[in-house]
Amino acid sequence: MSIDWEKEVAHRSDELINDLSELVSINSQRDIEHKTSDYPLGPGPAKALQTFLHFADRDGFATKNVDNLAGRIEFGEGNDAIAILGHVDVVPEGPGWNTDPFEPVIKDGNLYARGASDDKGPSLASYYALKIISELKLPTSKKVELILGTDEESEWVGMNHYMEKETMPDTGFSPDAEFPAINGEKGIVSFLVNFPTSNTGLVKSFNAGIRPNMVPQSAKAELDLSFGNIDTIKSAFNSFLNDNTEIKGNLDITDEVATLEITGKGSHAMEPFNGINAATYLAKFLNQLDLNDNQKLYFSFITNELHLDFAGSKLGIQNTDDVMGDLTMTPDIFEFDESKANILLNIRYPKGDTGDTLTEKINSALPDGVTATIEGHNQLPHFVPADDTLVQALVGAYRDHTGDKETEPFTVGGGTYGRILKNGVAFGAMFPGDENVMHQPNEYINLDKLFKSTAIYADAIYRLIK
Repeated sequence: MSIDWEKEVAHRSDELINDLSELVSINSQRDIEHKTSDYPLGPGPAKALQTFLHFADRDGFATKNVDNLAGRIEFGEGNDAIAILGHVDVVPEGPGWNTDPFEPVIKDGNLYARGASDDKGPSLASYYALKIISELKLPTSKKVELILGTDEESEWVGMNHYMEKETMPDTGFSPDAEFPAINGEKGIVSFLVNFPTSNTGLVKSFNAGIRPNMVPQSAKAELDLSFGNIDTIKSAFNSFLNDNTEIKGNLDITDEVATLEITGKGSHAMEPFNGINAATYLAKFLNQLDLNDNQKLYFSFITNELHLDFAGSKLGIQNTDDVMGDLTMTPDIFEFDESKANILLNIRYPKGDTGDTLTEKINSALPDGVTATIEGHNQLPHFVPADDTLVQALVGAYRDHTGDKETEPFTVGGGTYGRILKNGVAFGAMFPGDENVMHQPNEYINLDKLFKSTAIYADAIYRLIK
């Protein structure tokens, strides 16, 4: 039986756009400040999960909401099950948007909204793939469980809770990366580096970053002008901006306090070289000023050990694996005032390292009085061979729909739910050569590619369960 998957998607394209527009209109970033017993991660993630499950209820699928932390959509019968793992939470919108990030706009064939590409669009594409298989009443021998998390961008609370309450299949994929397939994911770990504090001095505060997995696009510092000359600071700041045209800056003065702001370019932490870290640039400028010893320790460390060193070579953690590639490092959250002085480093590491080895290497490279400890959970490297039957089936569907016979499965620094599964990979929905707009302002998904990926998902899923 020959099935024109792309034609089937075209019949449902308007409905898919409508559902995606509704879903991305929900601000579903983690919001524990407003958590309740019913909404343990805040109302937004729960509402997005409920909305997605409502789509499946509407279409006749069996669904389960697991405590507003995760959900499942079921299709088919059989003893074996294939998992599809998506997520409905998003990172904060951040600055730099040309439109409201939670009011979807379609322009030039692209749908702009936070979550359009990460991961609401691809997750819905996977759902519509199931919907097509169901509505065509195709014979199947396995079940499919589309499982949705609500905290993928942070601590994976939702999916971890799901695995405590429910049984997770061994095999499947996450539609949260790139085609033809991501069969390897580097380890991911964050380190909190703590410095001695400074009660008084020129720098009153210095802050940047909103999430460990986002290169900070903006940074701000407040200077106490009783410790510095404003004319000297102004002149130095203007010279610094003239010498570093890749950034923008602003200086305001109010009540003997000078507020300095720098704007760079945000990016996903797995590709820090694609961003411009506003915080390390601002720290480099502050390091030029007349600082006390503890302030100098903090800002000179950022300047000399972190600025533009994406490989972590100055901390002694540089590492390369023939299959998984290079270690990458990015400092993504900065907190400095009279009560605290710290930096959060996000590291994506290949095989050959562990949390313990990285802890030892980093601490041995730190100045006296400075310490680093793992913050949050450490995700170990994950790899599935390219000749595995799962990978071959997924890549085969991709190749048949694109004609791309050259691009091979590869390893990334990003972390997807695919690594949860014993035999799991990430599969789409970005195509080779696509601009990576995840975690960036003006995030979008191209609608033609959304429809193409839906057809690929439908074909691939059916190959796995027929």
